[in-house]
Amino acid sequence: MKIVRFGTDAGPAYGSLDEHGSVFAISGDIFGDFDVGGRVADYDDLKILAPVDPPKLIGVGGNYLEHLHEGGEDVFVPQFPMVFQLPSTSVIGPGDPIVIPDKAGFTHAVNDPSLQDAPFSPVDYESELVAVIGKPCHRIDPDDALDYVLGYSCGNDVSARPLQVAEMATGVLMLGKGLETFKPLGPVIATDLDPTDLRLRGRHNGVVTQDTSTSDLLFSVASLVTYLAQAIRLEPGDCIYTGTPSGGGSLVPGDTIEVEIDGIGVLGNPVVAG
Repeated sequence: MKIVRFGTDAGPAYGSLDEHGSVFAISGDIFGDFDVGGRVADYDDLKILAPVDPPKLIGVGGNYLEHLHEGGEDVFVPQFPMVFQLPSTSVIGPGDPIVIPDKAGFTHAVNDPSLQDAPFSPVDYESELVAVIGKPCHRIDPDDALDYVLGYSCGNDVSARPLQVAEMATGVLMLGKGLETFKPLGPVIATDLDPTDLRLRGRHNGVVTQDTSTSDLLFSVASLVTYLAQAIRLEPGDCIYTGTPSGGGSLVPGDTIEVEIDGIGVLGNPVVAG
């Protein structure tokens, strides 16, 4: 099933997207018992929202080996997942604009003379598989980890790179990846997928710049869920951005960026100036 979330006059609603592009109403709780009812509309005629409003948003760094090698010859390979929490207010849906901020407010953190004449803070895109938790999850059997996942979506871990680097030098990581509009998510939650070998592609202005399989993840979805659940209680709707492969790049106003994952679909967003 492909679960979509869309806007109505009464607020957000859930639906089931079929292979012909029709959306059928869902009544009940997508994380519990629900029913699929009558046809609502064509997908293209609805305002599609991020497929979930996550209670918690968790990122994973350095989870593809080739991406780690992009940083230079002396590669630090993590022995356990490098995770960080992000504000859920940074989530946007398909078609919503990614807003690139100007440098105002960041000059105290980013002391880089080369950026003084640049109108915007350099911002990168990162195409990622996102796992959406389906039921409460704490201290679980690793063999059961995927049973706690409702499904999967496409994500873009947009990052204000100079601010991120400045933060990481002090041992923290949040603002550089947590700005408003910096976590596109969607277009659907696809259930009943095997996350161990999904083809993931990122397209920058129509050109494929990232192309890999989730089989190359250093830490699989199951291991990430198990690791996180050792320490914190994962809740229905929590989203785990599982990391980006090599090939990401920078965004400027006027760009478009797409993340496509087989079995899920395409998440596309325009880029605008703040």
